Amino acid sequence: MLALLFPGQGSFEVGMGRDAYERSAAARAIFDVADRALGFSLTERIFDGPEEELRKTENQQPAILTTSIALLHALQETVPVRASFFAGHSLGEYSALVAANALGFEDAVRLVHARGSFMQEAVPEGRGAMAAILGLSAEDVAEVCIAGAESSEVVTPANFNSPQQTVIAGEAAAVERVCAMAIDRGAKRAVPLAVSAPFHCQLMQPAAEKLEPELGRIRFRRMSAPVVTNVEAVENSDPQRVPALLKSQVTAPVRFVESVEYLVSQGVTHFLEVGPGSTLSGLVARIQRRTQRANFASMAGLDETREFLINA
Repeated sequence: MLALLFPGQGSFEVGMGRDAYERSAAARAIFDVADRALGFSLTERIFDGPEEELRKTENQQPAILTTSIALLHALQETVPVRASFFAGHSLGEYSALVAANALGFEDAVRLVHARGSFMQEAVPEGRGAMAAILGLSAEDVAEVCIAGAESSEVVTPANFNSPQQTVIAGEAAAVERVCAMAIDRGAKRAVPLAVSAPFHCQLMQPAAEKLEPELGRIRFRRMSAPVVTNVEAVENSDPQRVPALLKSQVTAPVRFVESVEYLVSQGVTHFLEVGPGSTLSGLVARIQRRTQRANFASMAGLDETREFLINA
């Protein structure tokens, strides 16, 4: 049984998806739709940069979505892709909804462009931060966050990425303090992340409120297969529940470990990550070693991915 996974913010590089654009008419069409929907050449920013421009949240989010869906369409041109489930990490949940036919791509690219802007605007630059805590259990990280917060400070787990990697987010001073406490507790490392805002914590509430009416304008459709959501870490097939789940996702932690464990419990044996990078397939290996994993990040991997799908 196959599940498709889609990456979130951070999995980007200038030039991603260029070979799919050049070799696949279906992929090229996706890039063209994105440019028309946004009213500027997102494709040019993806292929030519500069990196500082592409790194901006309001550009990076639609860029990763567009590249992921373009790669999926390029793959579908050559081999049937029959997934039993879809899932994504944060932003990647929008790609998963597009892949499941619950959300039109044109609506999705406009939505994540707005989402990126709202998230960037929610917290003044320098106030928030994120860091990856390595080598400490999720339970211990949660305890350190509680112990490290002073007064009404916000600092909480934001991404449960693997049993030994939890990302925290919140106010910069609190994040720095919790990192130091985590090392004292036995963490191997505490790595500050180069992000523009503290995602998936209560500081993002203004972004969630701005996103809600945008979500209300979208018509979500019946899904071709269930999407395992970040907020609940179980499958959802009801399109009417999607807007509330996506609003909650802005401030709630990404429960990726539980999502992978749920998929395995439902019989998934093969995970294919579609989109730039290979972060999620690497995380799956740490969560469920006995699964089969692959990633499709460029046309160079087409033959290998085709073989993986045939055997899934």
